[in-house]
Amino acid sequence: MDSQNIKTSEPENQDIIENKELNIWEALIPVFALVGMLFYNVFFVYGDDALSGSNQFILLLGAAVAAIVGFFNKVSFEQMLEEVAENIKSTVGAILILLMVGALAGTWLISGIIPSMIYYGLQILNPTIFLAACVIICAIISVATGSSWTTSATVGIALIGIAKTLDVSVGMTAGAVLSGAYFGDKMSPLSDTTNLAPAMAGGELFSHIRYMALTTVPTVVVTLIAFIIIGLNINTTGTPDVSDKLIAIDQAFNISPWLFLVPVVVILMIVKKTSPLVALLAGILLGGVASIIAQPHIVLSVAEAESLTFTSAYKGVMNAITVDASVETSSAELNDLFSSGGMSGMLGTIWLIICAMVFGGIMDAIGALAKISKSILNLFDSVFGLFASTVISCLGLNALASDQYLAIVVPGKMYQKAYQEKGLAPENLSRTLEDSGTVTSVLIPWNTCGAYHSGVLGVPVADYFFYAIFNWLSPFMTLIFAAFQIKIKQLIGAPKYS
Repeated sequence: MDSQNIKTSEPENQDIIENKELNIWEALIPVFALVGMLFYNVFFVYGDDALSGSNQFILLLGAAVAAIVGFFNKVSFEQMLEEVAENIKSTVGAILILLMVGALAGTWLISGIIPSMIYYGLQILNPTIFLAACVIICAIISVATGSSWTTSATVGIALIGIAKTLDVSVGMTAGAVLSGAYFGDKMSPLSDTTNLAPAMAGGELFSHIRYMALTTVPTVVVTLIAFIIIGLNINTTGTPDVSDKLIAIDQAFNISPWLFLVPVVVILMIVKKTSPLVALLAGILLGGVASIIAQPHIVLSVAEAESLTFTSAYKGVMNAITVDASVETSSAELNDLFSSGGMSGMLGTIWLIICAMVFGGIMDAIGALAKISKSILNLFDSVFGLFASTVISCLGLNALASDQYLAIVVPGKMYQKAYQEKGLAPENLSRTLEDSGTVTSVLIPWNTCGAYHSGVLGVPVADYFFYAIFNWLSPFMTLIFAAFQIKIKQLIGAPKYS
């Protein structure tokens, strides 16, 4: 490796590597190879089952193609492995959260927390207002917690359950859940991406949030209107008769509003800036205790025991945390709903994330990510072109690097100087990073966010993509503002460009 041709900088523990020996066509070879292989694998062979393992291997094949390009451009195998290791290291927190979410789903099932949410939700929600209510509920929770992941894993799971019993499309519901969750994720000062974007752009947190509201509020309003219209046109005759499902839940579980104390404690812990891992662990343990107190018969069933002893209680809760747990009811639909894979149910998603990080790490190590971003920037000269290139880069990195943080860090550092040269305040860049980097990550099946939310909600990305209205509309909104020069903040004393 020629040290004069490769240089590294370290913003927020993310490396951006530039390789002067690599040209743009070489940088794009792994991209074309990956897209082609994924297209064939998904559309001609596996379809919806592609994420069960074949796509993971395709990502490794794409990484192999990138490594070959790297070898021909004086990048050592050791540096590629080092960058892969750094990439995987950056996902440790996400992987632990996934495992905790799987465990949480297990204990909240056998304790009756999720069934209670569904039980009471069925009585107050109907198809007409359900989807819009999903957006609002998830937006409030996500603003309070600063985490779309936690919102999806707690309230989101319950709303998917309610949707199934109301006979509302789970794809529509997942889209509404994610629209609300990512609104909160963008606007909350507790969110890591909301803090990262202004840091990369050279701006200030609360100025960034205020400026971001200009595009985010209209986007969420349009999203709510769309879901209200969809709700009014759902093919149902009034509120479905769910009395049989209410009876089935009541017979299988000891339903009580006191069970909501557990999720309330978890949400309060996160609002108080407790680590999500700690809060989720507390939710798991409290759910386990609640299951022994409120649902001892279910604990015995999961443990396959006849009497409640310390050992049988331990085994029942531990089975729910780690492996499969299911509760039989008199409703076949609810039987499918009241099952959980525990931590083991999240291993497929973790597998996908690791393989995606291998591809992204090698692409970064050989300098391909930096080369592609710079080449896109060179295509444009106008202010609108600068915004457009930022959006394209964020979308591309979400697809290629499979990580929303890289989709913020790389364009943020690459374009910061270009925005300054155009006389544009850093809030323009930080807002665009969030409008096109943060929210679109959930639309890519192999992105860490797409894989996570799809796995947690049990809904394929293809099923919720169209209905995640807030997420795909946000980049268009930021481009509309740029095209019509709406609220484009200038640096003090800088000339106005067009």
